[in-house]
Amino acid sequence: MAPSKVNSAGDASVSCSQPENGFLNSLSLLSSEKAVQELLQQSPVQSTDDHLIEFSDAMRTVAKALRRAAEGKASAQAEAAEWKRKYELERARNLHLEHKEQSHRENNGDDERTKNLASRSNEQSEQCCGSNGICSHEVLRDGDRDSASKVVPNKFARKASFKLSWCCKGDQSDQHKHDIVSFERGNITTAERSSKQISLKWESQPQTVIILTKPNSTSVRILCAEMVRWLREQKKLDIYVEPRVRAELLTESSYYNFVHTWKGETEIMLLHTKVDLVVTLGGDGTVLWAASMFKGPVPPVVPFSLGSLGFMTPFHSERYQEYLDSILKGPISITLRHRLQCHVIREAAKNEYETEGPILVLNEVTIDRGISSYLTNLECYCDNSFVTCVQGDGLILSTTSGSTAYSLAAGGSMVHPQVPGILFTPICPHSLSFRPLILPEHVTLRVQVPFNSRSHAWASFDGKDRKRLAAGDALVCSMAPWPVPTACQIDSTSDFLNSIHDGLHWNLRKTQSFDGPRDA
Repeated sequence: MAPSKVNSAGDASVSCSQPENGFLNSLSLLSSEKAVQELLQQSPVQSTDDHLIEFSDAMRTVAKALRRAAEGKASAQAEAAEWKRKYELERARNLHLEHKEQSHRENNGDDERTKNLASRSNEQSEQCCGSNGICSHEVLRDGDRDSASKVVPNKFARKASFKLSWCCKGDQSDQHKHDIVSFERGNITTAERSSKQISLKWESQPQTVIILTKPNSTSVRILCAEMVRWLREQKKLDIYVEPRVRAELLTESSYYNFVHTWKGETEIMLLHTKVDLVVTLGGDGTVLWAASMFKGPVPPVVPFSLGSLGFMTPFHSERYQEYLDSILKGPISITLRHRLQCHVIREAAKNEYETEGPILVLNEVTIDRGISSYLTNLECYCDNSFVTCVQGDGLILSTTSGSTAYSLAAGGSMVHPQVPGILFTPICPHSLSFRPLILPEHVTLRVQVPFNSRSHAWASFDGKDRKRLAAGDALVCSMAPWPVPTACQIDSTSDFLNSIHDGLHWNLRKTQSFDGPRDA
């Protein structure tokens, strides 16, 4: 339409500029003015709309082409990985057949020498990891080992070493092994299961213990003083406490001069190199506080229940001597509680390496609307793939240990703490179909406040360290490499079930009466 109007307007202007029989035509003059007004008012808008439509169509075409290219690349990579795996399996099978043929050709003397070498290698593997074990250098690093599997002492010679091993109930069980997924002749089978408990066995005697307590509690202060005295006199251990607790102990008696403490963040960062065992006296909040003190590896934690509600505190304080004596001797069952590692990337950051953090959380990180009356608007990505746009009161990214905390109150599922995963739970979403998710542990989640959001968002980490997220800011979360090992009273599964039974009264109801109607 626009070109025709331009032409007509041009023709009209030309005709009105030429005299007709020596006089100007007034009607043509009026029509030319009208055409000019239409040209000025309508033509640019329509032309701009046409250009925008053409541009959006072109962008959609480019996006489709890029998506097809990405899908083709992913398919090619998957096919290459599959061929590589098949090649490695075939190569391993051929090597195995060659080894069998060679062993048949060897004489009896060679067979005897091979047996001796095999027995010697088995003895070395037993020394390093045991029959079904995982050494501390594989899961919780506690000193380097040389080729002869001898512990190389660290700078702090008092640091105790230990070994983690898989175990389960019953010697005849077949669940002592690692996960192995085999692929052969087109069939995928899980050959061995990993549904087993983790056991900690001390390789050298613990020498140093740190005791962390709940503040403002008279009963906790009395128990702490009693426990410090017992550990010093009966177990001959070096003891660390918080500066506040040391001041309280010295106020009570000068006997506690032997108790150590720390000064400043620098000494706190080095605690994991000195401490062999962490004892907490309080509830789950005290365990969270203990975990937050260790920004890297965490020593085994023995949590005693002195709080109002404890899902991570299976030990009762009345029998602390019996429990600590058993734990110091070992072996003990432990639960490896995974943590999240969070970074805040500001909109003004030059790149994604310019971040605030890392911040480690044991329970959850919460992104909410704060005091704003508007809905939270959050764009969520998983490994650079768009997940959803959260519109509601907020979002919870939780560990499985935190599944019985805020995530549970927001409608999330209860998950065994040793299940490796990240819980994706919305808070009061403005959508009936927005259900919680459980994502695998290896993913990286990115939550960003879009530029069209009506308000800011706020992020809190295990209920503290609140940070404001403005438009364009993002929060990136992934699984931290340093879990929190907590001691079990029985084993990981039994302690978890006992906690939801005792703490939440899970599925507790009166038994149906037996004297009602029955099937014939």
